[in-house]
Formats: sequence, structure tokens, C-alpha cells
Amino acid sequence: MFDQNVKRIGFCCKYLEEDQTQPKKVLLEKQQKFTEKSTTVAWCNRQEDKKVAEEKLIGLVEHNMQSAYNLVEYVGTLPENLRMVRLGSNQIPMATEPTWRYVFEDPTVIKELEKGFAKVGEKAREKDVRVSFHPGQFCVLASDKPEVVERSIDEFEYHANMIRWMGFGKEFMDMKCNVHISGRQGYQGIINILDKLSPEARNTIAIENDEMCWGLDESLKLEKHVALVLDIHHHWIRDEEYIQADDDRVKRIIDSWRGVRPTLHYSYSRDEWLPEPSLLHRNHQHGDLHDIRTLLDVGCKKQKLRAHSDMYPNEKANEWALSFWDNFDIQCEAKAKNLASKQLYEQALELNLCQSM
Repeated sequence: MFDQNVKRIGFCCKYLEEDQTQPKKVLLEKQQKFTEKSTTVAWCNRQEDKKVAEEKLIGLVEHNMQSAYNLVEYVGTLPENLRMVRLGSNQIPMATEPTWRYVFEDPTVIKELEKGFAKVGEKAREKDVRVSFHPGQFCVLASDKPEVVERSIDEFEYHANMIRWMGFGKEFMDMKCNVHISGRQGYQGIINILDKLSPEARNTIAIENDEMCWGLDESLKLEKHVALVLDIHHHWIRDEEYIQADDDRVKRIIDSWRGVRPTLHYSYSRDEWLPEPSLLHRNHQHGDLHDIRTLLDVGCKKQKLRAHSDMYPNEKANEWALSFWDNFDIQCEAKAKNLASKQLYEQALELNLCQSM
């Protein structure tokens, strides 16, 4: 288990060089050792010799396990408050694809996967890096279609395999693997599948409120069953409020983690979809918090406001996010990845918020 006395700010999946003005070739060379690679079903299917595709897939996984290790190792060199990272979900391309999954079901290959991911987990524990996963949009565990639920459980268990190989999933929330409710069955659909999950999947599944269909109130119906992840930007979009750290619902989210330090997701709308202050009420200034009802009244669309900014341009919004930091680790979902998490951390330093618990 990660040190829960450390307050953390983390980023997602990909490392970016601080100086993005470098030539693209130089940036690619420096960043690719931290970045997972993939291919497509179509490319694999086009190969006349299956061995070509099989070797390609094995090579990609070897690269991805090393890149995950490199990313965790890098994060382990950062100040303790920045030792948190989400790993990409495509570590094993085609792992759940019916035509090609056999490649990764070979006992010899499985042994190599176990070794590779064990190294990643060992490095995370050695450097006290909090790691997590976030299966993608096609993991719809609450679908009303049985075949979709079956595929979604398969996808979630693929993540659980990596979690197991990394040495996590032994305790409740020693690693987070969060999904949205999605699916027409809502919270009841999540309850229905819990007993079908492996122990590692059951220990690590967390449910996040989304910005369109299943919001915080729906997520809270699961508070006795799973850990809940609060996404404050999603809540602002869907429920049109800046939820506060002392809200009773926030206390219930904290309690759902059963003593483990929770995680919160933070993003901000892209500047190009936010109007100039002159289009808002006369007292609105650059840097003020945006009232979403006012934005909608002047023609902004929620679909546009959902898009994540590269960095965190609004210091007041950042202060709002940091107001949760005493009780939550903050996963930054800004497009600029580690550059954005560093920016938020530097503002926390300015506000003298970085003391350990």
C-alpha cells in the first residue's frame, strides 16, 4: 500500500518534455521511452504470415512493459507530492480481441508478462508511486445487453490481470481501477456484476461520476459496495455547481474508501470554448470562476465545455480543486499531463499546502 500520509497530485498515462519547442524528432526520441505503443486489428489481419503479426504484438508488449517501468521510475524521482500516475490501458494490444488474444494466452508469454509487470509493481512500491488504471469507454459494465456486459467484464479482468502481476489487488483499494457507470442499468447494473469479478478486480474497482448520464447522486447509491471517485469537473458540467469540500456528499465519498485515501479527478474547460468576459455580466473578470448557467445562457454548449484544457489557466478554479487536497489525492486530467500536474503543484507550494498529513 502506498504511503497515505503523503498528499499527491498525479497525471495520466503519458510523459511530456517540459520544452515542447524542441524539434519533433527530438521530442519523439525523448518521450517515446515513456509512451506505450499499439497497432490495429486491421493491420494484424492484413499480414499473410500470422507470425509477422504475432511477433509485432509481442514486441509491442515488451516495449510497453518497459515504458510503464520507465514512467513509474521517472515519477519516483519527483517530489513525494507528485508521486502518482495513471498507467495507460493499452499495455497489451489485442489482449481482449477475439482473433488475436491467443497470442497472450500462451503459457510462455504469460510468464514474460508476469515478470515484466512484476518489475513495474516493485518499482512503484520501492519509490512509493501511487499507480492506477482507467479502462476506456467500451467497458460498459452496466449495459442492458448481456453480450456487452460479458465483453466489459473481460476488459476489466484484463486490467485485473495486470494489477495482479504488479502485485496489487491484495487489499481493498491498494490500486484503483475506475470506470464510469455507463449503461442503461445504472447503479444496479454495477451491483449485478460485482460477484462475477475476480478478487483483484473486486478489490480495485472504483466508480466515477460522469458528466452526461450518471452523476454523483447515482454513484452514491453504490457507496456501500465500491469506492467512489469524485470528478469535480464532471459534476460542474452535469449538475451545474461547484461542489465544496465540506459537502455531505463528499464525506460519503471519502467513507466509501473505507479508510484508504481517496482520489479526485480534476480538469478544466478549454479556453477556446469559454467566452470573453465582455459577453458575461459586467463584473466578470479574467480568472473569475465561471457560472455554468451564465455560460449556457450566452450560447456555450455542454458538449464543448466537457473538453479538457491543456494546462490549468484559472487560479481560482485551481484553488477550488486544491481545497479538497487534505482528504483526496488529485489526478490531473489536463492534456499537458505532467506539465499540468507540475503547474498545479507549484500553485499548491505558493499557497503553502504541501505539508504531509
